[in-house]
Amino acid sequence: MSELKKGDEVTWQSHGSTASGAVEKKITADTHAAKREVRATPDDPQYLVTSEKSGGEAVHKPSALTKKPRSKK
Repeated sequence: MSELKKGDEVTWQSHGSTASGAVEKKITADTHAAKREVRATPDDPQYLVTSEKSGGEAVHKPSALTKKPRSKK
């Protein structure tokens, strides 16, 4: 998968269904985000995403996210 960036629309599996939202930022160091401690490094980053439906924040590894294709207008 190509590098994700702020604003990219993505989907992920959440509680047995597919959730969607947008990337807020790439996390490359240990930090606190989405109400939990996040372990990340430049070689093993995670992404902070905001749910389109609930507005809640979550943190996911790149392998858990699927970038939505851009719609052609």
